[in-house]
Amino acid sequence: MDTLLTEEEEMLKNSAREFLEKESPPSLVRQMEKDPVGYPPALWKQFADLGMLGMALPEQYGGQGAPMTQLGLIMEEAGRHLAPVPLHSTMTVALTIAKDGADQQKQAILPEVAKGNMILTWALVEVDPRYYNPDAVNLAATARGDDFILNGTKLFVDNFEASDKVLVVARTAAASARNKGLSLFLVDSKSTGVTNIPLVTTAKDRQSEVRFKDVRVPKANMIGALNQGWPIAEAMLDRGVGLLCAMMVGAARKDAEMAIEYAKNRVAFGRPIGAFQSVAHTCADMIMWVDGAQLLTYEALWKMDQGQPHGVEVSQAKSFSNEKLQALVRCSQSIHGGIGFMMEFNLHLWYRRVAAWSLRMGSTYEHRARIARALLDQPGKVMLGEPVVALPS
Repeated sequence: MDTLLTEEEEMLKNSAREFLEKESPPSLVRQMEKDPVGYPPALWKQFADLGMLGMALPEQYGGQGAPMTQLGLIMEEAGRHLAPVPLHSTMTVALTIAKDGADQQKQAILPEVAKGNMILTWALVEVDPRYYNPDAVNLAATARGDDFILNGTKLFVDNFEASDKVLVVARTAAASARNKGLSLFLVDSKSTGVTNIPLVTTAKDRQSEVRFKDVRVPKANMIGALNQGWPIAEAMLDRGVGLLCAMMVGAARKDAEMAIEYAKNRVAFGRPIGAFQSVAHTCADMIMWVDGAQLLTYEALWKMDQGQPHGVEVSQAKSFSNEKLQALVRCSQSIHGGIGFMMEFNLHLWYRRVAAWSLRMGSTYEHRARIARALLDQPGKVMLGEPVVALPS
């Protein structure tokens, strides 16, 4: 993997940064925290017009066929500017449809996503907070004629109020040696029997508890084969985690830059506080942490592009980002002193996002356990630093 950006990637990143510096100021972020749907349609349309929504989608469906690493650059800038748009949830599901959906599903959905006419999200987690635990899925989908009937509850569904469709992971059979008994269904968010309960989150973004009561879904809306949905869901999670890490990197780097700039200008005892060794060392640590998270994140995204096993790298990036980037934003608040802890101070916007994202899509412990399974539960001798086979299910 080439760790340096190409000229094309530099241009892409710089253009996204210039656009978002103008269009996504902290005042808009605060405004959207109180908005019923949590995003401004005009900004979402601008994302589409600039080609950001179709960037990684196949060209035959209105996209550009760009690699995940380039989409990661857009997500990084979206995180840096806390862009209040449903970019992460929409891209995560759209890429899943592009990879595993039927031709008819791709033709109906992906061009609309690229044009900014359709917002997507997914619903996986229930009472058990572990994302990579298929046994925790209990929402039932029962076959009835040419339809399935969904009953159950999903938690922490991103941007549900703004969404047009939600990809639901449902149980269609008991787990067996051949499969996990799960299937994936695209459900219209406004379907009869769907109830939305907004949740109060640390980030003050839009997450929901979504209840499904006798919701009828056509069999044609199934992604993949019956009872074979878990590998698709796991791959979707890996893509989503990789993109979320890119957002965390963008937000954390901006947070660190604000802290370092403050340390240069805040004078105490006759000199800038950045001249004191403890503050200087903390600033150095913050940059090392965000650089490490960035390197791990793009290694995972690059391996996705190369078609190589990437589950270990995804979990390495998320576990490291969860721990180190949350420490970074806490150090940034400490450097700012008391003002850093005030809700009215803009620094708090970045702190709350990184803190919330560190708990989303898998905790540090869940991802470390996943890495351990790959290293320790494989037959034969494992040597650290050698390529690791795909994660066991």
